[in-house]
Amino acid sequence: MVLKAFFPTCCASADSGLLVGRWVPEQSSAVVLAVVHFPFIPLQVKELLAQVHQAGRVGLAVLGTWCHRRQGAEESLGHFLEGLGTIFSHEPWLQLCREPGSKLWSCKATRRQVPPRRGAPYEDQVMLVFYDQRKVLLSQLHPPAALPDRQAGDAAHSARGLAAVFDTVARSEALFRSDRFDDGPVRLSHWQSEGVEASILAELAKRASGPACVLLACLLSLVSAASACRLFKLWPLSLVWSKLSVCEQLRHRLEQLTLIFSTQKAENPTQLMRKANVLVSVLLDVALGLALLSWLRGKDRIGPLAEALVPVADHVAEELQHLLQWLMGAPAGLKMNRALDQVLGRFFLYHLHLWISYIHLMSPFIERILWHVGLSACLGLTVALSILSDIIALLTFHIYCFYVYGARLYCLKICGLSSLWRLFRGKKWNVLRQRVDSCSYDLDQLFIGTLLFTILVFLLPTTALYYLVFTLLRLLVVAVQGLMHLLVDLINSLPLYSLGLRLCRPYRLAAGVKFRVLEHEAGRPLRLLMQINPLPYGRVVHTYRLPSYGCHPTHSWGSLCRKLFFGELIYPWRQRGDKQD
Repeated sequence: MVLKAFFPTCCASADSGLLVGRWVPEQSSAVVLAVVHFPFIPLQVKELLAQVHQAGRVGLAVLGTWCHRRQGAEESLGHFLEGLGTIFSHEPWLQLCREPGSKLWSCKATRRQVPPRRGAPYEDQVMLVFYDQRKVLLSQLHPPAALPDRQAGDAAHSARGLAAVFDTVARSEALFRSDRFDDGPVRLSHWQSEGVEASILAELAKRASGPACVLLACLLSLVSAASACRLFKLWPLSLVWSKLSVCEQLRHRLEQLTLIFSTQKAENPTQLMRKANVLVSVLLDVALGLALLSWLRGKDRIGPLAEALVPVADHVAEELQHLLQWLMGAPAGLKMNRALDQVLGRFFLYHLHLWISYIHLMSPFIERILWHVGLSACLGLTVALSILSDIIALLTFHIYCFYVYGARLYCLKICGLSSLWRLFRGKKWNVLRQRVDSCSYDLDQLFIGTLLFTILVFLLPTTALYYLVFTLLRLLVVAVQGLMHLLVDLINSLPLYSLGLRLCRPYRLAAGVKFRVLEHEAGRPLRLLMQINPLPYGRVVHTYRLPSYGCHPTHSWGSLCRKLFFGELIYPWRQRGDKQD
């Protein structure tokens, strides 16, 4: 039988002593965590293991002995270490030894049980696997990606074995709190033997963060209670609260701050990683917002922007007016219905004049509006972008009205033509059963249907041209707003802390391990070095991506083209449940 002994590289130069660790019978593996040095009292060693078991809920035991022969005079020590197996009973009993002045190792695993054949030695073969204890302790092992069925069983078995090793080291953190400078009754060698890693600034920050988090959590709870007031659920306020992007972003920011300053301790590494990602995302968002604010205030750029906004709006209105006049004539040499063309053109021109009056009425307040938009960047770049998206929606409200009018008129004619086409074929649409059934029509119905079908067919090109032009303008505005929403969603959902860990400390996010052969000679145990495979960047983003309020398209390109063809209103940046005509 082949046993796998995971040995920490930090203990390779330690003095002789006892091997402390965990035995995993399912994997036939022994995970060595530390070396206990002489002198020691067996009862104190057992008490230490009981304390670690109570703290980390992991069963530790003395797995065997470790002999580091620095000089030839220490050969008698090996016989003494072999006798310790009678005090600390464990099956199997490991005996690891490193030869003096060389890199040769000897490993044995003996059992005191009666062997199957009497008189034959009962020793297991040992495969020695070295691992970096610090990296394994700080890393988080992720489940393997989906594999084919023929490889899924082997991958699951190996993943369980690796998970046992990583889990053992992670739960034994209480064992690593002592170093060689402690005056305790038991001296250990592990990855923190030269001194426990600590930072005075980190400890001060931990002690000061407790009261600050409690205070901020109380303030955030008051803000959440105020936002949930019934006053905001009344009809006008509820409509504004649900449709403005800045309101959605402020609600999302409130949830982020509530998670950051929550006094509840993270239950697992995933929740801790999520809180760290949210914190870094908020800090980056605020930093970008302050950079934008400093750029706007640096050379007083808000005044020139406000002065240039009204001429730009007048220029856009002038271009739209030229476009409507072009449509009212003979666009591209097309023969349009004169009466309908004039009615639609004058109708849209009237709305355009109303919009121009609205812009000139708001021109004295534009600079103050831009000033508040720049000031809102203190809350983050995403808040400023959301306000800018809402401003674009208000400034292009006339284009939205043109698109809705044209789409409704076009959709009405398409529905009328499809219904009259079924009339010619002796069919009708059954509303109750949602299907097309046969139907018999008299002569008067067929005559009136023919007249209506002819009228709608000859009026369709004029309506379709207006619908096409205003749909293209609407899609242009939607594309600009979509890019802003995409940038906001990217800042809100990108796991920046996890990506930073993957870039600076790849071992913290482990996708698996790989083994490098150190020694493979006849008569010697096989020695391997376990190295951590970092998680790919794509899986990091997929695993730790933060939830965002951003709405993604719920229909494909085919369904989008179908909606455009039949004149249905589209909202590519909104969810289907939020769509209103």
